[in-house]
Amino acid sequence: MPTTENVARDFTDMLRHGQFQAAGEKYWADDVTSVEPMNLPGGIAAVVSGIIATKAKSESWFGGCRIEDICIDGPFVTGDQFALFMDMVIVNRVSGEGRSFDEIALYTVRNGQITEERYFYD
Repeated sequence: MPTTENVARDFTDMLRHGQFQAAGEKYWADDVTSVEPMNLPGGIAAVVSGIIATKAKSESWFGGCRIEDICIDGPFVTGDQFALFMDMVIVNRVSGEGRSFDEIALYTVRNGQITEERYFYD
């Protein structure tokens, strides 16, 4: 079974290569919980639980936006968690408008899978 460090490094490498949804699908546990600081556009709750709801949240987000550029610091691993500091340029698919976006993501790993992802931004 992969360690938290193994998961953190592979997951981060996938993100760096633009494989955002594939990284989630590879590592999300069936009972994953995804936590945002606020509700998302499209009626998506700030907290969703389960792989089906988390995939739907991800598909909805990527349906409206794309990440044009990303710089990731980390992973920073402690115990069963790892954190990433991400600086991105996000482009709205409808308007084509881009904006800078910074966030901290904290992931909890159990049995080689991500059981919680928690995002911090303003």
